Amino acid sequence: MRILLVEDDRRIRQDVQAALASAGYVVEAVGDGEDAWFRGSTEDYAAVVLDLGLPGLDGMSLLKRWRGEGRVFPVLILTARGTWRERVEGIDAGADDYLPKPFVMEELLARLRAVLRRHGGHAAAEIAVGDVVLDPRQIRVTRNGTALSLSPQEYRLVSYLMHNAGRVVSQQELAEHLQAEHYERESNAVEVLVGRVRRKLGGGFIETRRGFGYLVGGA
Repeated sequence: MRILLVEDDRRIRQDVQAALASAGYVVEAVGDGEDAWFRGSTEDYAAVVLDLGLPGLDGMSLLKRWRGEGRVFPVLILTARGTWRERVEGIDAGADDYLPKPFVMEELLARLRAVLRRHGGHAAAEIAVGDVVLDPRQIRVTRNGTALSLSPQEYRLVSYLMHNAGRVVSQQELAEHLQAEHYERESNAVEVLVGRVRRKLGGGFIETRRGFGYLVGGA
């Protein structure tokens, strides 16, 4: 899943980016509001982690602009200014959660998992589709209780499809959430990856909708 991290403090940005990458996310990190606005307006992200104190375009204005444009990805706000009035303003502007600085990295990851679950319509910490269970906390996929050995790309594929269970996901959308922004995407890379995952999870888990994309949890 592709996450946009917007944080102007270089050290915090690097630390959060490393933690998100270790948790299985594809991360694009930027340090100013104008760059973040352009990316969020033109690219699809699973979620945004947004600092409010940004140069150029501040985080609150950035969030309001995105929501005004109809961008619906979940947003987790980070800020050193943690007054209740500011939290209310952020939530009213369209934020999905709020984490004051300083914060513990494990809490940031837990809150991000929660907003991603809610955005996908999932309430429980684990996401189950049939006998396949995704546990984002452990970065683990099991089938009938047995853990599967998946590469990072295979895990990201399963995770994204299961977070979007019941919805057909196009090849292009999958490719965008599986690789870093400058990765050279081969035309058949997603097909090859889906084939590998099917051999590990069983051929019926991922359905192909010809001309449209892939689906898990279909009727």
